[in-house]
Amino acid sequence: MGNLVEVKVPDIGDFKDVEVIEVLVKAGDAVAREQSLITVESDKASMEIPSSHAGRVKAMRVKLGDKVSEGSVILELEAAESGAAANPPQPPSAKGGSEPRQVASPPFEKGGPGGIPPAPRPTGEALQVTVPDIGDFKDVEVIEVLVRPGDRVNKDQSLITVESDKASMEIPSPAAGLVQSLLVKIGDKVSQGSPIVMLAANEAAAALPSPAPAAPVSAPPAATTSPPSTAYAVDMVARPAAVEPRQPEGAMPHASPSVRKFARELGVDLTQVAGSGPKGRITQDDVREHVKRALAGGARPAAAPVAGAAAGGLNVIPWPQVDFAKFGPVERVEMSRIKKLSGPNLARNWVMIPHVTNHEDADITELEAFRVQLNKENEKSGVKVTMLAFLIKACVAALKKFPDFNSSIAPEGDAIIRKNYWHVGFAADTPNGLVVPVIRDADRKGIFEIAQETAALAAKARDGKLAIGDMQGGTFSISSLGGIGGTYFTPIINAPEVAILGVCRSTTRPVWDGKQFVPRLILPLSLSWDHRVVDGASAARFNAYLASLLADFRRVLL
Repeated sequence: MGNLVEVKVPDIGDFKDVEVIEVLVKAGDAVAREQSLITVESDKASMEIPSSHAGRVKAMRVKLGDKVSEGSVILELEAAESGAAANPPQPPSAKGGSEPRQVASPPFEKGGPGGIPPAPRPTGEALQVTVPDIGDFKDVEVIEVLVRPGDRVNKDQSLITVESDKASMEIPSPAAGLVQSLLVKIGDKVSQGSPIVMLAANEAAAALPSPAPAAPVSAPPAATTSPPSTAYAVDMVARPAAVEPRQPEGAMPHASPSVRKFARELGVDLTQVAGSGPKGRITQDDVREHVKRALAGGARPAAAPVAGAAAGGLNVIPWPQVDFAKFGPVERVEMSRIKKLSGPNLARNWVMIPHVTNHEDADITELEAFRVQLNKENEKSGVKVTMLAFLIKACVAALKKFPDFNSSIAPEGDAIIRKNYWHVGFAADTPNGLVVPVIRDADRKGIFEIAQETAALAAKARDGKLAIGDMQGGTFSISSLGGIGGTYFTPIINAPEVAILGVCRSTTRPVWDGKQFVPRLILPLSLSWDHRVVDGASAARFNAYLASLLADFRRVLL
């Protein structure tokens, strides 16, 4: 048995109380000398702390979120070598060597081991900003360029991010000014002294015309975006791995400190963002695109995972990676934009909402006869009344009688918000996928007005001309398969709503009237509801009441 030693945080310069963002080993693991144990992060750099000895981990002394400084105990290790000293690693030798090495203490923090970056070298009216002393790191890769020509930067603002095999670090600007030109690009290798940008310092920059503001990458205007609850904003669809395979489940996403700060400012949960950078690294553009997609889908980015997932109630294993071409011919068909946007929302809703579905049959024999009569009487008007118009009107009456179905869960999760308006959405089939336009204030509109509006919105949906405002604000949805077929199904609730009605094709069935079997036109109804808000008895009453309205539409007036 080897000696039991404490592995501690080595000299990491003037960094104190840095956060542990990844724990790369666990009790029982065998580790090699120099193998990374944890990753820590300051506001400018992330770095991996290596093991000073080879051996087997006996006990962990840190966890995610802990703050550590030089000398903090990371773990207890049963060293493979007898008599191994329990001293922390010493400062790095050239190229790492066989000495225990400190991992990337970025020198550009004020007072850090490398001091403040050297002053930029002037070239005419511009200053050439170069890579400062970054220790023994040479030929490190540029993985992010955080500025562009025309940008104004402040002193200590990050310009680029570089990454070695052990650490990523941001290179700051030593002066405020205007970026005239970039001298590096993503993928370049840099070392101490490598030029980064040409910068016009503030004195020279003041004489230059201000650059035109760049067009922001943003979602549609806020005026047309109603902010839904953050409790529904997490996409629970399988995510591309943003970390290397060796990182355990629960590890922090692969992103630089500046990207993490940017995400925090926007309220984005980085575990929900797919990285497009090297090794799956998340860039600022990835965060922007995530926000854009979330807002386009009617949701805002979540600040944290939903409580059920955070509490360990959800454990999503990686999606299987299969080479289908090994088994036969394949064809790749790109998803439509609508499917790309709706897919994550549907997956989130199905996973995060406790769905229950009640089925009911509605006798619409008289209602269908009335609908046919109305269309004959109004042939010249050009307005064709569909069963959907009657369904919307009947649903409004049912929602008024059972207000919990016209509600949402409060963002804090401790209250129900009942809405005193009735905006009913209906699923419209288009060549690119399903969309859900909304009939606003359906309680104030008659059957002909609703029929005319649904027809107009359905036409806009087929032509791809629906505006975002046409699909927002719904309080209840109807998904009708009446023109296709089927009997019953389980529609997925459209969060933040708490219920959705599914309708299938009506069929003529023999029904016993007490004396004989008579033919009746039966409409199958499938009501999915959120069990956090609604209970089974209320759902059964809602369905029964809705069926009674459709059987005798005069009840809607009561």
